Amino acid sequence: MALRLLADVLGDIWKQQVLVVNQAGASGAIAARAASTSLPDGYTLYLPAASEFLALKGATGVAENLPVELPRDFTPIAFFSRQPMFIAASPKLGVKTIGELVALAKQKPGEIAYATTGRGRITHLTMELLQQQSNTQMQLVAYAGGPTAAMPDIVSGRVGVVLEGYAGIVSAWTSGQIQPLAVATPERLADFPDLPTVAETIPGFQAGGWNVMVAPVGTPDAIVRKTAADISKALDNKDLSKKLAALGTYVAHMTPEEVVAFTQSQQKAWRPILEKVAKEN
Repeated sequence: MALRLLADVLGDIWKQQVLVVNQAGASGAIAARAASTSLPDGYTLYLPAASEFLALKGATGVAENLPVELPRDFTPIAFFSRQPMFIAASPKLGVKTIGELVALAKQKPGEIAYATTGRGRITHLTMELLQQQSNTQMQLVAYAGGPTAAMPDIVSGRVGVVLEGYAGIVSAWTSGQIQPLAVATPERLADFPDLPTVAETIPGFQAGGWNVMVAPVGTPDAIVRKTAADISKALDNKDLSKKLAALGTYVAHMTPEEVVAFTQSQQKAWRPILEKVAKEN
């Protein structure tokens, strides 16, 4: 949905239709392969999720060419958006704060189950980081169908905790079917001023999804720079920013060089968690 909103604005800028092709499967590997083998002429762009950069190489369901590395695999263009991760609980679990969740998890090590969109995805890694920093142990339950597939088990109490972007839980949240606990941003979000951050209970904790726009290796620099400038112009569109914020998605500007530095810093920061998960796989 967020990418389609960006595509509409870019279409206005470029005076032509911008098509969005969703190629799901193999934890992002199918889309990555299709994008990497496209002609480097500027007509094919790729918007991988954070998990494609932080994938567990060699893990079940992950292709050998992952994780994606810049600028080895793709030519960086621009940063698109961040997606804060929200932690919520089943009302049946009986907790209303991160502090209460941590306390309960310590009382019942390994007994509380949490839902994620898949092993090795950013939701899984974030929960692993939470357990590490809070000295707790919870049980992973991966749902290939995402939060929609997980929600019946969350609501019923079969699974106690879910970590997702806002768009994935907003319906259950606003209907009172789940209990929001915290958001994993450094500071409280202006759109959710009453929702605490995880860092207020676990100092320094932060994590979230993000997307960067890239192109096939070999795309001419002139095309890269022009596309980067046009994306930056699109991100300044207030109507686009408002619509994205309603989905829990927030835009940010970065040059191609800053995109490389950012992705490499994220890979370095997550490496200890990745190695821990890989050993347990």
